[in-house]
Amino acid sequence: MSASMAHSSHHNPDASGILGEVEALGARIVAVRAAIGRVIFGQQEVVDQTLITLLSGGHVLLVGVPGLGKSRLVETLGVVLGLATKRVQFTPDLMPADIIGSEVLDEAEGRRSFRFVPGPVFCQLLMADEINRASPRTQSALLQAMQEQRVAIGGVEHALPRPFHVLATQNPIEQEGTYPLPEAQLDRFLLEIVVSYPDLAAERTMLLATTGAAEARPAQAMSAEELMAAQMLIRRVPVSEGVVEAILSLVRGGRPETSEDDFVRRNVAWGPGPRAAQALMLASRARALLDGRLAPSIDDVVALARPVLRHRMALTFSARADGVLLPDVIDRLVERLG
Repeated sequence: MSASMAHSSHHNPDASGILGEVEALGARIVAVRAAIGRVIFGQQEVVDQTLITLLSGGHVLLVGVPGLGKSRLVETLGVVLGLATKRVQFTPDLMPADIIGSEVLDEAEGRRSFRFVPGPVFCQLLMADEINRASPRTQSALLQAMQEQRVAIGGVEHALPRPFHVLATQNPIEQEGTYPLPEAQLDRFLLEIVVSYPDLAAERTMLLATTGAAEARPAQAMSAEELMAAQMLIRRVPVSEGVVEAILSLVRGGRPETSEDDFVRRNVAWGPGPRAAQALMLASRARALLDGRLAPSIDDVVALARPVLRHRMALTFSARADGVLLPDVIDRLVERLG
């Protein structure tokens, strides 16, 4: 994402033209949410943050223990948004070629030639299940595809379909046999969404709905073309000077080098980079539209601070030993905005 795209004009001349488009997108989003709600119970914040990421054109990292319906969410989104979906179960023996594809040797009429066989990354919505169980080599093959939207095999470049989104799931690191994702790779994910256990009412609804004879099937409520149009629209949404200032103060306040807070300088090993600000800028606009508002407010920045910053910062060893928690540090940064 170029810097010029990230901070597009705050004072937008085509505000009147944009209004009708925003209203039309709003109606679409209502239909999308309703279609998802027929299949996914509770987890409203998880669903909304995932939609915010897709509307922003980004990739999602879903963190939670197995069995909380993360795979079901991705399958449902694929159907509801009309996206071609593939799923890869990451395992320690998975090779880069198993994801991006490989060249096979064809022999026809005595002539030998190589033919490219595309891997599962050639889709619009890729579910990378338990991404932290694959080796670093395989992780980086996927993350390179995410970043560049194309893969190179045998010196030939192959463009990935558009739109292209990765929804990766990750078990919390305490679990055995995992390779934590390197910081630079985590930064490729627009949001890190924590999926927790459902509340009692949602779990009861889910239990009854999923063990009966007929399960609800999701229905399509949007197309890939409409999603891409929405992504373009979001970049045109005006952002006030106050929201821009809030984003910059939040991101710069989280860096030990530029923070005015002694607590941050003492406890944070490294802070969020420029991508965090870009992510907040896009995701705040998407959150406003999801909520039926034309322009984002500081409340949007506050609501998105944790999912945007959580995977882009780290505590020092001594801070972790003292029991300092990253969410508390982020909440402290947010309080300073008030």
